[in-house]
Amino acid sequence: MFLESHHISRRSFLLSTLLTPAAMAIANTMRFDPKKLEPIGRNLQWKDGYVWCNSPIDGPDGKVHVFYSRWTADRKMGGWLNGCEIAHAVANSPEEPFEYVETVLAPRGGDAWDATTCHNPHIQKVDDKYCLFYMGNSNGQTNTKRIGLATATSLAGPWQRPDEPLLQPGDAGAWDDHCTTNPAFVKRNGKYWLFYKSWNTKDYETTTGPIRGNRKYGVAISSTLEGPYIKSAHNPILDFSARGNNEQLEDAFVWCEGKRFKMLARDMGFYNHEVGLYLESKDGLKWSHPEMAYASLKEYVSEPEPPSHLKRYGRFERPQLLIRNGRPTYLFTAAQGGPYGTSTAFIFKINQ
Repeated sequence: MFLESHHISRRSFLLSTLLTPAAMAIANTMRFDPKKLEPIGRNLQWKDGYVWCNSPIDGPDGKVHVFYSRWTADRKMGGWLNGCEIAHAVANSPEEPFEYVETVLAPRGGDAWDATTCHNPHIQKVDDKYCLFYMGNSNGQTNTKRIGLATATSLAGPWQRPDEPLLQPGDAGAWDDHCTTNPAFVKRNGKYWLFYKSWNTKDYETTTGPIRGNRKYGVAISSTLEGPYIKSAHNPILDFSARGNNEQLEDAFVWCEGKRFKMLARDMGFYNHEVGLYLESKDGLKWSHPEMAYASLKEYVSEPEPPSHLKRYGRFERPQLLIRNGRPTYLFTAAQGGPYGTSTAFIFKINQ
């Protein structure tokens, strides 16, 4: 469903109020311009459960492939943490319905590091391999979340699953001692950059309020795809905690255009909890002041009131881009709602 004219005006008004005149001038020169997002709508609507973390890639067959998280409705929204699997779907284009192909990674059980969930897929082709970065855990809790890397020579698999995570958390007391999660990846100047989210366990356990802990971002760099990945001395490279009000971010997607690193992320209080953030960096370590990347769901479509159990309804999470010829062409997000009262993919075309 596309916006009616009064919704377009409302969205433009929201953008102008969130961005200062100087920021608007910068935004108008950015290759990722929030005003150029055209909502295509919901996709991957699964009658049996929730769909999340939709990561697209063009295949050699001319089709668009998506690797995404899903879990059954009986687990409710929290199933991402204790019963999620990663599935593969295909469509002729991002504007057509995606069809489930198969489940490619499921919790392994036993004493495996990804025994209880497989989540946060991020697909790329790197060095003639298809690389599926993801998060797994071993106890259904946040403190065993770890980033791993599965690889294959074809999008059809088979996928070689790692026996050990790709990145471990920091030592006790460190800013990232709780977990490693939300992977984002770029290869730049012959180096392999793995961006990750984490937080401090003591902070997480003692924080009061609706959101526990303060999520920050770090990066680990390797000279080979398989690692080892060495954490930067500049970590955390994104930290909003000094601003107060427990401001933070998550769900980063990182790519490179020209001489710059670029990032989309989900806002968790910088502006509000329903918009996306856009940042740039010359070196991948020092990042610009965040600007708004996209608005909330209600600025793009009108939908019936959601069921009461959907506490995250109204915001787009885990942004992922379909990159073609080095340029973002479609934005894939996850959004609660849809015909089954769960969650679906929500896709935007990025008009150039």
